[in-house]
This record gives sequence, structure tokens and C-alpha cells, in this order.
Amino acid sequence: MDEHATGATEQDDAPHTESSAVRQAEQDEILAVVDAARGTGGVLVIIGAPGAGKTTLVTRAAGRFGASGGRVLRAAGVPSEADLAFSALHQLLRPVREGIDGLPPRQRDALRTAFGLGERNEAPDPMLIGMGVLTLLSDLAADHPVLLVMDDAQWTDGASLDALSFAARRLADEPVTMVLATHDGVLPELVPWQQAIDLPPLDRDAARLLLAGLPEETDPATRERILDQGEGNPLALVELTRAAAERPYPLSDADGPLPVTDRLELVYAKRLAALPDATRRAIVRLATADADDPPQPLLSWLPGSGDPVWAPAEKAGLVRRSGGRLVAAHALVRLAVHQAAPADERRTAHLELAGLYRERDPDRYAWHLAAATTGPSARVATELENSADRARRRSGYSAATHLLERAAQLHPVQAERARLLVTAARTAVLTGKLSTVERLAARTRADTDDPTAAALAAVQVGRLMAMTTSHSAAFGQLIRPARMLLDTAPAAAVEAVAAASVVGFYSSDPSQLREIEGLLTHADASVASASTQPDGLTLPDQGTLLADWARTVARPEAAEPGLPSRLPTLVKAVSDQPDLLTLLAIAAWLIDETDLAAGTFDTAFASWASKGPVPNGLSGTAALAYLDQGRWARAQTACAELAAVASAAGLDHAAACSAATDAMVRALRGDLAGARDQARYALELVDPAESRGIMVLAHRALGTAATAEGDHETAYQHYRALFDGHGHPTHYHLSYPALPQLASAAARCGRNDEATLAVDAAERSLKSAGNLAPRRAVLVQLSRAILSTPDEAEPYFTRALTDPVLGRRPMERAQALLAHGEWLRRRRRIAEARPSLAEAEATFRRLGARPWTARAQAELRAAGAQTSTTEPNAFTALTPQQQQIVRLAATGLTNREVAEKLFLSPRTVGSHLYRAFPKLGITARSQLRDVVDAIEADIAAG
Repeated sequence: MDEHATGATEQDDAPHTESSAVRQAEQDEILAVVDAARGTGGVLVIIGAPGAGKTTLVTRAAGRFGASGGRVLRAAGVPSEADLAFSALHQLLRPVREGIDGLPPRQRDALRTAFGLGERNEAPDPMLIGMGVLTLLSDLAADHPVLLVMDDAQWTDGASLDALSFAARRLADEPVTMVLATHDGVLPELVPWQQAIDLPPLDRDAARLLLAGLPEETDPATRERILDQGEGNPLALVELTRAAAERPYPLSDADGPLPVTDRLELVYAKRLAALPDATRRAIVRLATADADDPPQPLLSWLPGSGDPVWAPAEKAGLVRRSGGRLVAAHALVRLAVHQAAPADERRTAHLELAGLYRERDPDRYAWHLAAATTGPSARVATELENSADRARRRSGYSAATHLLERAAQLHPVQAERARLLVTAARTAVLTGKLSTVERLAARTRADTDDPTAAALAAVQVGRLMAMTTSHSAAFGQLIRPARMLLDTAPAAAVEAVAAASVVGFYSSDPSQLREIEGLLTHADASVASASTQPDGLTLPDQGTLLADWARTVARPEAAEPGLPSRLPTLVKAVSDQPDLLTLLAIAAWLIDETDLAAGTFDTAFASWASKGPVPNGLSGTAALAYLDQGRWARAQTACAELAAVASAAGLDHAAACSAATDAMVRALRGDLAGARDQARYALELVDPAESRGIMVLAHRALGTAATAEGDHETAYQHYRALFDGHGHPTHYHLSYPALPQLASAAARCGRNDEATLAVDAAERSLKSAGNLAPRRAVLVQLSRAILSTPDEAEPYFTRALTDPVLGRRPMERAQALLAHGEWLRRRRRIAEARPSLAEAEATFRRLGARPWTARAQAELRAAGAQTSTTEPNAFTALTPQQQQIVRLAATGLTNREVAEKLFLSPRTVGSHLYRAFPKLGITARSQLRDVVDAIEADIAAG
């Protein structure tokens, strides 16, 4: 067993304070939470100042959990590893690392790469890393409940927290519990349902009780002074009492009114100064090493645990033995020793450690080398930049950001400092932390007189701000530097304008959209037009592709007429570049090429080598493409994935986009309460004046919910919000699809004339609608049919229903067929009505659109046709997630393989299948293929 550790992961010795004796209420609460979570899991965060007793309380809970048959995995954050990507996760999972080899290949490779055990040319997808953690923990929990303990979590690297958060969100029903102890409340939320326990300072009576149990004798006056200076901190009370036994008073009046943590550090510093020189150097080395799993060279560098040099440090309470190791008595000891040590000794220790790590661990080598550097050094800056590059390749974006910032501090050349800061800001975007990006941009401005560098940093702020709710500010933050960069860095200018086009899409602000078009026209002169690929395909370079994409986002109707026919070729040419595939999928959706869009999203997501945990600004349109295509379960999964990322990164606008789209699916399925909750939540997150896109999606969902209940007046009010007083769309792209729904609601509550304004405006727009004209024309024809007098409706219905464009969107076509069948039945053309109604009912039933299924069946019965039931078939009665799982399992995939595709744990997949079997009337997995074949046959039949 290792002799030395500064962040012990095995604390089997008695705790070094008596805080548990005076924190019985908190101890009981922690034990209750951990015990309750043994069956279903959970996340508990314990918050308290240094010395508040967190480690003691957590250690006791972990001991009880392990004694009752649970598996405990422990780790402790340390400052030197806060910038080492996945270091905490590696420490946590080290005891079960053999389980990594049993993971599905992609998860295994991703996790091995994250831990520096494998080589890849590109960064592993953070979701695959999270899936690896999820599967590993799920496998462990199959035999015993699992408790993960992360002490000093405030020093946990961001990549590890992201992976733990990903797993925690998907372990809600499994016996895996996470407990994190942290100094403050700024630790990112792992899951929305996590519990928190604060450890406040002890009151005077509890503090007295603690002092009464200590072995040191103190007089009443000294005890009162200790109580005053200890401020209810258990560790401070213990250490100040110990100090009082060594001299009349714990601290002199000259020490001043210090915070309790500073008082403790001063106590430790004075003890350090009183040690023999050899002991002081040994403990400085121990504090500087700051390693949880010291390699053999490091063990040789430190005096052995039996060396008498340690005795004075043990006597002074600066080190202790735990689990056969020699460790710092407390994290504050480590910090105090490191800060109070003579500068030359500290620097020497770091240099010696850098030498020890040079060949073994280049990242720790770079960190210790930087810690030993007091002045500018291009060489050390280069080592840090290389370390940042390695962190990025492991998807450790937070660590890479900090390393790049430190490299900028050390580089002697101003231009290089600016470059490093801009690179740090660009990397920080991928963490989702806007405050970090803003701080780096401010540092860039302050450190350079190069306007290009300052503008590039400002663009990064705008990129992330675009995914928050401050859209007006985000637009300005992107457009101002874009103007500056047009001449000096046109590619960067196009990137800024592309990000601004996302803002413009959601705001639907005409002035913003015009400004985007103007800047793109100016940029065309600076960006190369095309390059020939090795396979002979002509493909625009990335700058031109991005400019064309931004232009399509800003004005889809102005996209070149040949774009629909060119897109499949472009998709094929970039099939191995998921980021470009995503852009092309968005473009396809914008020009109404729904099937191509959905298929391209599928390809992109299947091969996505993630650029980070933050979503592309318009990647939420994938859910809308799936919704249009009739793949509602996949649409809801896409919404859930976007919501998880948005929640973890604090991106309110992305969360609103997810909620509004999910609300539409829920309304169509008949979950009306859920639809309203999600739509209202989306509207609460945004300013409708700044995000007309979210406003339109939410009102479409609310209008659909009202229609499903037969409340046509309310439905009309929601749909009317999608168009202004002159009938022009509130959103230039998202309003038009609801035109027939507006017409239907208006016709049922006698507001034909008002709805006709919007239909007339849409018809006038057809001349300039470009590639969007065919679908928009069908929507106009349907709306005319609904609003016309009964004698005038037929030609409009005929033109709409015979147009092949309508067939690309099953729900849209089924609603048109239902309206047509209703019109025919009311014209007493019963025989003609039945086929339209039957086809509509079959589509509604297949999609799981319960309110529309019931309505179509009622019309069929009124037309004299036989219907089986108003309930959907057994498959559509399953939840969207269960439907996906059944479809994938029917192809022969194992639970693990299904879990990886859907970002679930294998146990969750098994649980869903267990619940789905009786609903489907089957008893064996082999029968799933027959169920799915029957569904496909139903689809093929219409």
C-alpha cells in the first residue's frame, strides 16, 4: 500500500476532529438520505466551511454504508489536479478500473482516452465518456448498492463533474448514491433533484460541548477566547485549544480580526516554522506533491513513513496516518504549509517534482514546472499549451481553459499572450460558463493593443451569449467584432455572423436579419469560393459553406433554387464531419427538405465526435425535423438531450427551445397538462420580444392543446399570436406551418375574416418564397378550403391533397385528410368521406395522436364505418422512450447496446422492456420483432 497521500481516499482511522459528536442532527440527516437512496439512488451535497466537519460526517456515513454490504468509492479533490481533466473521476473509479475493459467498445475506448490510457486522433464524445461511467456504475450496482463520495469537491475538475452529472441524471432509479462535500455553494448542480445539507457554525452551547470533550486543559478565560476566535468551526476550536495548551493564548492581539480559516492557517504556519529544518522540508515536499496515487519515484523522493523525521510533524498535528499512509492532517494544513513555506523551498520542491514527472506524466510535469516559474517563460507557456491540447483531446475543456490562461500569464510575447487568451476564450465557450468567457475577453482587451485579437475574444462571448436569453446584447456582441474582422480576419468574421444569424433566427427581428445579409455580402469578396476535393466533388470551403449557411438561416426563401438538389451531394462529401453535417441538416430543414434533414441529423448524431458539451445554437431544430417527419419519440429524446445539456450549462434559451418543442409533441399526443406546463415554462425563460421563435413554438403548442380539448376560441387566440395585425408572420419561418390550424380555429368561432388576413399575406409571399413556395402554397390551399364556403372548398382541398409535398409530413397530411373527410360527410358524400377519414385515423393511431385519433374515429362512426376503439394500439400506448427501446431491441441489440444509443443505463433499458412486455401482450424478447413488423406493416398500409 502507498505510504504517502495528501488527499486520502481511504480514511479508516478515527476522524481527527470530534465534530460528529456535536453535529448529531446533521449526521442523522446524512445517514437518513444515504439509507433512503440505497434502493433508488440520489445525489447529496454537503456544504460547509473548511473545518466544519464534512469529512468526518461523510466518513461515518460511508463506513456504515460499507458495513451494511454496499460498495463505497471515494475520492478527494486537490488544488493541483483541478486543471487535470478527469483526474477526480480516475481517482474515484480506480478501484474498479478492471470493469472498464468489460464496457461496450465505444464507451471503453472513450473512458480509456479520458484517463490517458489510449490514443485517439479526436476528442471522445463527452456523452460517450458519461455513458461509460453510467454503464460501469450500473454494472456495479447490479450486485451491491454503490456510494460515491467526493470530498473537497470544490477542487474537482470540471470534466469529472460533467461525467458524474451525466451519469447521475440517468441513475435516478438505480441504487447508486453520490455524496459530494464542498466548501461553498458554487459547485455546479449535478441533477435538479439533488439534496443539500448546510453545516452552519456550531452554536455556543455545542462549541462548549466540543471543548469539554478535548483532552487539553484550559482555564475559563482561555476557553471563552477560543470560543470567540473559533466562531463555531469544529476544526478551529480543536486546533486553537491545542495551541492554547502550548502557550497562554491561541493568538495574540497583534494577529488582528482574521477570518477563522486565516486563523487556522496562521496556527499551522507557526507550527511549521517551529519544526526542525529536515521535518519542515519533508512536510513541504508532502504538501507540494499533492497526489492521491503517488508513483514509485515520488515515494522514493519522500522520506519513508517510518522515518523519524516525521515525528515532530505528527506531534504538531500537521500529518497523520490513515489506511497505512502518511497524509496531511487536513486540506487546510496542506494549503497553509504550501503558502507558509520559504519560497526557495517551495520552488525547489516543484522543480524536483517536475523532473520526476517529466517522462511519466507530461501534464503534471507542466503544472509543477509552471508552479516553480516566477517570471515570463516561453518554454513553460509552450508546455502548458501542450497540456491544454491534451486536455482538449480528452474533452477536458474546463481544464484546458485554465491551462491556456496560465500559459498566457507566463508568455513574454504580447502577441502570443493575446493568441493564448483568445484560444482560452474559444475553449471556455465549450464549458458553457459565460462569466469565464467574459473574463477572458476582458483580459484580452486589457493585455493587447491588437484590435483583431480583442474582436476575436469578443466573438466568443457572443457565441455563448446567443444561447442565453440576452439576445439583443448577444447580437451586438457578435456584429460589432464581425464588422471589425471583415478585412483583417474574414473567416472569423463569417463565424461571428453565422452565430449572429442564430440570434436573428430566434428573434425574427427584420433589422437584425438585414444587417446579417449586408455583412455577408461584404464578406463574399473576402472568402474563397470553392475548392476541389480528392474525390472530384466540388465542395465550398468551410468559410464559404458557413457564409451560405448563415444566409440560409437569415432568409431561407432566398436560398439558391438548386440547393435542394445539391444538398445530398454536400452531405455525402462531409459524411465524416458531424459538425458540418449538423449545419447541412439545419439548412435542409429550413428549406423544407424534411426527410433529408432528419436523415442527416441521424448520421451526424451517430458519428458525433463532440466539440464540447454545449449545443449548436440551432441543433434544437433536429427535434422539429423529427416532429415533422412523424418520429415523435425521437423528437422527444432530442428535446431531453438538449434540456440536459442546457440545464448543466445554465443556458436558458436552449432550455426554452427544448421545452417549447417538447410541449408541441405532448399536445399532439394528448398530454395536455404536460404540454401547457412545458410551454409556459418556455415562455417564462425568455423575453417574447427578443425570442419570437420560442414564443411562436410555445403558442403553437398551447393552441394545439386547446384544439384537442375543443376550446376553439382559446386555440384561435394562441394561433392569432403567430401573425401580426396585418396578417404578417410573427416569425418568418415558424409561423407559417400553423396557418391551417389558425384557419380551423377561426372557422369554428366565426373569425374567418381575421384569419383570411394571414392567409392572404401568405399567398402574396409565394412569389418570393423560393424553395419554400411549394409547402407554403399547400398550407394556403388548405387554409382557403377551411375558410371557404362549403360550395367553394373542394378545389382547394383537391389541389392540396394531390400535391406530393403534403406527404412528407404525416401529421400535416392526416389533419388535411380529416378536414376533407369532415367536409365531405357534412356535404352528405359519405362514401367519399370514408377513405379520407380512414387514412387519417390510421395515421393518427400510428403516430399516437390520441385526441385526433378519437376525433377521426367519431367521424368514421358518423359516416357509418366500423371502428375498433377510441384507444391507440398497444404500441402507441407505450411511452416514447419505451417505443424507442422496443424498436432497437427488436433489431437484436443487447440492453447495453440499446442503452448506449439512447444514453440510458442498461438496467433502465431492462426495466422499460419489463414494463413494456405485458402492455404488448408478449412474454419473450424474441417476440419483439413480430411486434415491430406489425407496426411497419400498419405504416405501409397507410
